[in-house]
Amino acid sequence: MSAAFPSSSGRTSPTSSVGGLSASQGQPPRERKQSNPLSQFRSGASTSSSTAGHKKSFVRRGGLGNPQGKDRYSDAPDEDDRETLPSSSHGRGGQGEDDGEFDQGWTGDLPGEEDEIVGLLQGVKVHRETLAPPPKKRSFLAAFSSSQPSSTRSRTIPLNAPAGRGQSFPANVVRNQKYNVATFVPLVLYEQFKFFFNLYFLLVALSQFVPALRIGFLATYVVPLAFVLLVTIGKEAFDDYKRYLRDASANSTQYLILSSSTASNSHHSPPSPTKSVPSSKLKVGDLVLLEKNQRVPADLVLLRTSDPSGSCFVRTDQLDGETDWKLRVAVERTQALADDGQLLQVEGDVYADPPTKDIHTFVGNITLRSVPPSGEGEESSPLEQRVEPLTAESMLWANTVLAAGSVVGLVVYTGTETRAVMNTSQPGTKTGLLDLEINRLAKILCLSTFTLSVVLVALNGFRGQWYIYVFRFLILFSSIIPISLRVNLDMGKTVYAHQIMTDPEIPGTIVRTSTLPEELGRIEYLLSDKTGTLTQNEMELKKLHLGTMSYAVDSMDEVAHQLATALGVPPASGDVKSGSHGRNTSLPTGVTMATRGRRDMSSRVKDVVLALGLCHNVTPAVDDDGSITYQASSPDEVAIVRWTESVGLTLSSRDRTSMVLSTPAGLKLHFDILEVFPFTSESKRMGIVIRDRQTREITFYQKGADVVMAKIVAYNDWLEEECGNMAREGLRTLVMARKKLSDESWAAFEEAYREARVSLGDRNEAVARVVERYLEKDLELLGVTGVEDKLQDDVRMTIELLRNAGIKIWMLTGDKIETATCIAISTKLVARNQYIHQIAKLKSPADARDELEFLASKLDCCLVIDGESLQLCIEHFRDDFIELSTKLSAVVACRCSPTQKADVARLIRAHTKKRVCCIGDGGNDVSMIQAADVGVGIVGKEGRQASLAADFSINQFSYLTKLLVWHGRNSYKRSAKLAQFVIHRGLIISVIQGGSPIAIYQGWLMVGYATAYTMLPVFSLVLDRDVNEDVALLYPELYKELTKGRSLSYKTFFTWLMISVYQGGAIMIASLVLFESEFLNIVSISFTALVLNELIMVAVEVTTWHTLMILSEVITLSLYVVSVLFLPEYFDLSFVLTTRFIWKVALIVAISAAPLWAIKILKGRFAPTQYAKLRDF
Repeated sequence: MSAAFPSSSGRTSPTSSVGGLSASQGQPPRERKQSNPLSQFRSGASTSSSTAGHKKSFVRRGGLGNPQGKDRYSDAPDEDDRETLPSSSHGRGGQGEDDGEFDQGWTGDLPGEEDEIVGLLQGVKVHRETLAPPPKKRSFLAAFSSSQPSSTRSRTIPLNAPAGRGQSFPANVVRNQKYNVATFVPLVLYEQFKFFFNLYFLLVALSQFVPALRIGFLATYVVPLAFVLLVTIGKEAFDDYKRYLRDASANSTQYLILSSSTASNSHHSPPSPTKSVPSSKLKVGDLVLLEKNQRVPADLVLLRTSDPSGSCFVRTDQLDGETDWKLRVAVERTQALADDGQLLQVEGDVYADPPTKDIHTFVGNITLRSVPPSGEGEESSPLEQRVEPLTAESMLWANTVLAAGSVVGLVVYTGTETRAVMNTSQPGTKTGLLDLEINRLAKILCLSTFTLSVVLVALNGFRGQWYIYVFRFLILFSSIIPISLRVNLDMGKTVYAHQIMTDPEIPGTIVRTSTLPEELGRIEYLLSDKTGTLTQNEMELKKLHLGTMSYAVDSMDEVAHQLATALGVPPASGDVKSGSHGRNTSLPTGVTMATRGRRDMSSRVKDVVLALGLCHNVTPAVDDDGSITYQASSPDEVAIVRWTESVGLTLSSRDRTSMVLSTPAGLKLHFDILEVFPFTSESKRMGIVIRDRQTREITFYQKGADVVMAKIVAYNDWLEEECGNMAREGLRTLVMARKKLSDESWAAFEEAYREARVSLGDRNEAVARVVERYLEKDLELLGVTGVEDKLQDDVRMTIELLRNAGIKIWMLTGDKIETATCIAISTKLVARNQYIHQIAKLKSPADARDELEFLASKLDCCLVIDGESLQLCIEHFRDDFIELSTKLSAVVACRCSPTQKADVARLIRAHTKKRVCCIGDGGNDVSMIQAADVGVGIVGKEGRQASLAADFSINQFSYLTKLLVWHGRNSYKRSAKLAQFVIHRGLIISVIQGGSPIAIYQGWLMVGYATAYTMLPVFSLVLDRDVNEDVALLYPELYKELTKGRSLSYKTFFTWLMISVYQGGAIMIASLVLFESEFLNIVSISFTALVLNELIMVAVEVTTWHTLMILSEVITLSLYVVSVLFLPEYFDLSFVLTTRFIWKVALIVAISAAPLWAIKILKGRFAPTQYAKLRDF
């Protein structure tokens, strides 16, 4: 923020916040840190009676111009709290701060800083090295960040620059495509063949173009590979085309810019000469006119708003994930112009620091040399150069939405230099763990087949062209790793995706990345956003406690009755809105409840409701349809104002100096706003001084967190206990207090406060002393409110089930520690009576070491840590911190920026090598979702950006249960069984073929074996399930087994290898023993036994039969029998139709398959698996 102070010329000027400097910072940093937090307070209406210079800074100091515009005791990050975000491990290091906030990176004595400020005010160029933070060592998290590096160029942008001046900056183009025309085919092919699994298929297929190596039909090797590649290329092309269409739509959106070329040269030109241009044509220096609900196309400096106060509200949900509106304030001098068109006549320039990722900090200034006349008869004239500081509250970041009114902004950053783009990482290609495991097995198999080929050639003495025989053997054995494995797995993934999207219990679920369904069954860490994901971000006042009386939701009608009695008006029928819940009972008046000289209850209710109705920064706005919308930066405040409306006290209007409340009976209560003390992260409270116009009574109201208010209010014996009770229920507590002021005491305070604010030496300390001396003493405690942040449906049950499934849950949020702790309790992320260990505001590695040593002895606790401390721990004790935190059942990381969320996800993946799932619903969660092994996006109030970027899109958090525990289980178990069975199918025929470099089975037999004769039964395994859905959901502990990867491991692989060798050898040896006089007969006997063996093995592997499984077995057997009649070159019908053929085949099949069936029965009887016990139970 900016404070006002007298400059050397005697003119009151705003303090530059460049480099995090505030003129109010007179004492050394540590002293400022210890000063009373209310030293941050800014004045509102009272300054109107003081100097004109003070009046000019009103909007920045208080009232409706509160830079935060809200009272956020436990909500999203505000400008004052940005020091806790991990821009560095030691504060922001001079990167800019708001409201004179303490910045640990700032050092230096006061006289040197004053010279710097005076230099800025006089237009003197200040060396940037004195303003910029010192270079910092690149953090580990920064190294993990995938966002592109920021530009190193600062910029000076002339106002109304000639056309083309901004062409040296990036074009304002949105581009989310992964490929272009030149890179599409190479990149797609690289993504496919960078894995050995696919490269092996390619080399085998290419070998068939060499005549000496050709074995069988060329199509046998080429067609399956070509099919897989075409499907993959087509899918990638389609996905990228959809991204192209979305980009084109965003880039072609039309915006109005102020243009002198469309203006008349006459003195009476149109007030806002504009022309329409597409978003992609906007350039640095353009003046953009935005209307209500328009998305901001680039990073803009706010010059003018339609609100006379120069303020506007923006929705930043797609940028920082918070749905509450943020207040932005226009540049004071440009806001004072008569109309928007006069901006075209302003001479000056804007300085801006190089673009960075930090959405909470901006360092710049605006210099005005000439402004047009503000009234008729005046002439435009040059004026003394004046520099005004620009902070984050003056900026409209790209991808935010204007919530109300219209604004004009100057484009500062475009395209890739906007904060939104710099905080978004480019999506990469994700590969499932199952695919990586199969890739490793393929390497083992290839090495084995190569070794076997060399051994077979060596046994023959390496005679002749032995190397040709080595490759021929290698190609013969290539069926061990058949291309059909890739085809079957891809088709299986498609089936799983279809089953997920058609599940009636999770409607609206979309699978956007069809290659990852198996990953859903391997998740060990779940990283979740809070706002909009776990909560609905809808606040509701649940409890009101007055010390001797407590009101819950079902008794709010009594509050309305008591209030009406105290105001002297009869409660109108139905005046109690949402709070009454339909109750309309006759209640005793408050007078009858008063005892022993205490004030009657109705008067006490009136006091607390009036305090709640007055002590806030909410502004009512009338919509086009006549309804009232409350504008505020905090949903807490809106919830409280809506509650006061429900009990009969409505906020009718508010401006910078006054407020009007009304009752259902039409009674208007008028108040003057004398002073506003906004909420800050240090103070954790806000205050307001009000004068009742009717009684002329002056009252100081204050509300805040119980930890700070307990020291300010008069002694009581119930506050701490009741706040504790509400906190255990997950409610956010707010303590209300007041102090009545006489005219004399107010005048004394006003004089002392004014003197303290213009002092230069120890301003913060002086202001703190004044506020504490005159206002913050023995306040009368009025009551405590409990506000609930509504949770998403079934969140508690879902989190409990996922924790029982062995999934460790982390909550990453931008909110304060208090809010995050409340939500962690209310969602049952923290178990009952579980210890919560908070780590916040760590300043040194020694502090971090102490905390980690303590944490090592409390591994059963829930860790709550803020972003600043998290950064410090990771930079200095990365391995120790991750080792400890990943052992905890729950971790809550607060004050996280969008990129830090992604960095944490990458850090967990890199350290644990486990599967990480990230879930979120806002644009700020996109980077985290893309950094995870599995990204899940929720379609919610914050739009569809997270949903579109995610691998899986769901409608609510509770759908995760079915998605992971049921669909994830089935997808993984089925694919593991399918992959091993396809490898078994290839191994067994390779064992049979391995006796000679001449293929026993050639031509159609080889093609038919992998397709018509076995494909349907083998692929039907994708319909198998080991337990039913009810058991999987009732016993989530079964999910833990999946994360161990036992369904597809080296043990199971070698088990199947032994089975294949046994069965292949049994069929081959038995066929030789039962050898007929014709070679054709051994082919027919062994091949028939082989096909029947595979059909029986499928039946052995099936756990739960499905109708389609039975049909596939019957159809395949029938197809084989019929095909025998049409393949006389392979089958001698005169022999096949004899009983001799039938009994020999039956005997061979019994030898190969019967032992395995017997082993399965015995194992199920004497050593059943966990799921088998539950299934049978």
